[in-house]
Amino acid sequence: MSDKALAVFAFAAYHQLESGQPVTKVIRSDGAGHRADEAAIAELVESELITAEETDLVFSQKGLTMLGRVIERLRASP
Repeated sequence: MSDKALAVFAFAAYHQLESGQPVTKVIRSDGAGHRADEAAIAELVESELITAEETDLVFSQKGLTMLGRVIERLRASP
């Protein structure tokens, strides 16, 4: 998986850890210059990890499982 695709998961993990609430989707573009890379979006859609909507990237069940693993690994780090 490309670093830009992984960045979508890093962004979601940050928000879930910061808020303490489950994250099921992230915004595609925040209007302040931050936006998900289009090639990364295509890669994640092709891998069936997200569904790309007009304004949001919605994690599939497979994507949510991967996000959970990312967070678990962060928590397990020394």
